[in-house]
Amino acid sequence: MEKSFDALVDEEQFDFEYTPHEEKMLLNFGPSHPATHGTLRLVMELDGEVITKVMPELGYLHHGFEKLGEHRTYNQVVTITDRMNYVSPLNNNFSYILAVEKLFGIEVTERAKYFRILLAELSRISDHLVCIGTQGVDLGAFTPFLYLWKERENIYQMFEIISGTRLTVSYARIGGVPRDRENIPPAFFQKLNAFLATFEDTLDEVERLLTRNKIWLNRTKDVGVISKEDVFQYGLTGPVARASGVEWDIRQAEPYSLYDTVDFEIPVGEVGDVYDRYLVRMEEMRQSTHIIKQALEKMPEGEMNVDPDTKVMLPKKDDVYNTIEGLIHQFEIIMTNRGPRTGKGEAYVPTESPNGELSYYIISNGGNGPYRFRVRPPSFYNYQILPKILEGRLLSDTVAVLSSLNIIAGELDR
Repeated sequence: MEKSFDALVDEEQFDFEYTPHEEKMLLNFGPSHPATHGTLRLVMELDGEVITKVMPELGYLHHGFEKLGEHRTYNQVVTITDRMNYVSPLNNNFSYILAVEKLFGIEVTERAKYFRILLAELSRISDHLVCIGTQGVDLGAFTPFLYLWKERENIYQMFEIISGTRLTVSYARIGGVPRDRENIPPAFFQKLNAFLATFEDTLDEVERLLTRNKIWLNRTKDVGVISKEDVFQYGLTGPVARASGVEWDIRQAEPYSLYDTVDFEIPVGEVGDVYDRYLVRMEEMRQSTHIIKQALEKMPEGEMNVDPDTKVMLPKKDDVYNTIEGLIHQFEIIMTNRGPRTGKGEAYVPTESPNGELSYYIISNGGNGPYRFRVRPPSFYNYQILPKILEGRLLSDTVAVLSSLNIIAGELDR
């Protein structure tokens, strides 16, 4: 028995001591989801049911996003950003492409900006739906999961209409959106209006099931408390930080796209426990619907993409089929070792993703892709605090705390 524990614990790495006389037990907790296999495991030392030590161990999901990005063209990297968070891939798409457009010095059209806001907020709702739905399942509440999953399916159908895919949408290009999807299908707006008409009723149903539920309260209130000081000390962002009373949202603090033209509130919590993180995400979904409605009203008619003469976007098909210039332009964009290029420089753009600050830092050496590519994923930073809020708690609290931080395996990939 003692030998098996020795095999599990690398004492130099984790500095754990197994003492049979003190009845401490070592536990490998996880993977809690198939996607976290190899990406996140918790090595725990238990005294009975009480957690005395925790060591999160991170791994790779897709074997190094950032290094992969340094071997692709600027537009090809969009497909990598999908995988960093396939629960809300559009937020990753747009965050990355904003950094690239800053590097190129490109200003996209007003129509494209509002459409990106609209899609980013739908993606935020989708992420929160998955987070709260699966958290409910983790804690024994299955019915809310069904309500929320139905709404998530509605959102996926909208993504499918515009991009042709449901999960890894890759719906961003330098200067706008993919050429062959430039015209937004009318079915998208029909589906969106139907969704907006009923979505908040679904949230009301979920709140009736959970918010005052005695079991839910017992499993979430005063569990995994994060103080304001902890937020600043650990660099936490997003709903995790706002639930602790820190009113910080990059959409208002450092507006990008056209977020400074829409009105919305930043929900904050008081205690910073699992329950507050649930409440903040619920309210953020309501605020996202308000933002989407405003974006719909403000979105003008006109071109979605920048002028093809900028040579960063594919030309129109008529030009490709009927002019030699259009054909050459097409080749220069898509052929191997071709693609849009810019001069030497660097760009960094922070954005507010569903789980917090998501930023891309790109360095160009004049090539057709990033020379250096670095990402600031929110989950990677948010999980730093896991040992502090778990140690001293019961083992059964682990599931509630983990799900309240929202495990996004791609954002933990390091």
